[in-house]
Amino acid sequence: MAKKRVYKLQIDHLRYPDKGIAFLDDGEGSLKEVHVKHGLPGQLVEAECSNKKKQLVGRILQVLEHAPEETSPICPDFSICGGCSFLNIPYEYELELKKKMVAELLKDVWKEEIPSIIPAPNCAGYRNKMEFSFGDSDAYGLGGKLALGIRKRNRYYEVAVPVDCTLVPKDFKTLAVATLEYFKQTNETFYHRMRHIGNLRYLILRRGEFTGELLINLVTTSGLDQSHVEKWAAELLSLPLNNMPEGEIVGILHTVSDSVADAVVPENVRVLWGRDYFYEKICGLTFRISTFSFFQTYSAGAELLYDTVAEFVGKADKVYDLYCGTGTIAQVLATHKNVMAKEILGMELVPEAVEAAKENAHINGITNCQFIAGDVLKLLTSTPNSNPDVLVLDPPRDGIHPKALHNLIDLGASKIVYISCKPTSLARDLASFMESGYKLTKIRLHDMFPRTPHVETVCLLEKVCN
Repeated sequence: MAKKRVYKLQIDHLRYPDKGIAFLDDGEGSLKEVHVKHGLPGQLVEAECSNKKKQLVGRILQVLEHAPEETSPICPDFSICGGCSFLNIPYEYELELKKKMVAELLKDVWKEEIPSIIPAPNCAGYRNKMEFSFGDSDAYGLGGKLALGIRKRNRYYEVAVPVDCTLVPKDFKTLAVATLEYFKQTNETFYHRMRHIGNLRYLILRRGEFTGELLINLVTTSGLDQSHVEKWAAELLSLPLNNMPEGEIVGILHTVSDSVADAVVPENVRVLWGRDYFYEKICGLTFRISTFSFFQTYSAGAELLYDTVAEFVGKADKVYDLYCGTGTIAQVLATHKNVMAKEILGMELVPEAVEAAKENAHINGITNCQFIAGDVLKLLTSTPNSNPDVLVLDPPRDGIHPKALHNLIDLGASKIVYISCKPTSLARDLASFMESGYKLTKIRLHDMFPRTPHVETVCLLEKVCN
């Protein structure tokens, strides 16, 4: 096939995360799969197709016929913004598609019907963290107006300004728009990743859904005029904030990063006003969260997720919470009526997260949790009396390192509760556990990321043989 050609394609089904699958006659009596990102089953599209990594990939140029379930999106930037994927279908159909995608990935390890996905408590304004990028209105970043928002699809520099974004709370929109308007009045420009010029990089906003506390972090290069930073902070403090619970700024930070990487590298963090953390409440517990700490992006959804984890763990004397982060799950299990474990040990690679976990346990008056820092693989081989009843695993998106996985199996826990936000990694790891004497007995899906293709999966594995 030519390097790039335009075809009419009928989208047949979806494959995780949101690849529409179509079929193209290769002219030799066979059908070739074409992966069409952002396509919906039932759509007829005109797509530009090319070979990428031994796959046919299609980029939608226009939708010729809409899918039967398709609706008009309520956000004017939906077709260009990279934040949402499913804003143009009913929420019930979105849940159906997600369930089908996970079922397809897990078909080799789970032969039964997957239960219906647990829906999100609310699909609007649910995100408690947003990382907005500075950019402009020009695709190449060479002369458009300064912008601040979510990067557009297939663009390096263009961003969609979140005035009408349905995923973020009102306070985030107010703060982002005010920040943009302030810096439009200065001579500051956004950081151009290829040319390495400009100063404005990101605006990171975090919020306690149940406390209303707001933490603001402006990320720039060291070349930014410091007087602009001070005036910007003062401007934000004068804004009226009206989310429920009442929005309240508790800290404004300035992070300097001169790294050429397209990521936040906190080389120098300075508190401009207030503190460098905020509080959130989950399952009746209080957690202190710093600007760079991991925390579930949907607090109300996390409460439902942790209830499932506690149910799957059940009564247990000793629980290991691996990849524990700031110890949220461990502390919920330590106090949950379905568990009430006598001893919980959390392991985490990042020392700062472990210190935060210890501090949060102290805040909550929890004495049956211990947290240690280090690589999980090394900790498992060096921890004495490693005989937990239950392992709780919430690994990074890419899953468990193969060597660590074998060490986990050697612990001989009667139960393993595996929490995953990436079902492709989950399917691989589940197969390894099942080959080593575990049976997959329960699966439950939680929609922690409504209007996006992502889904959280909780699995219960029980040991059936030695």
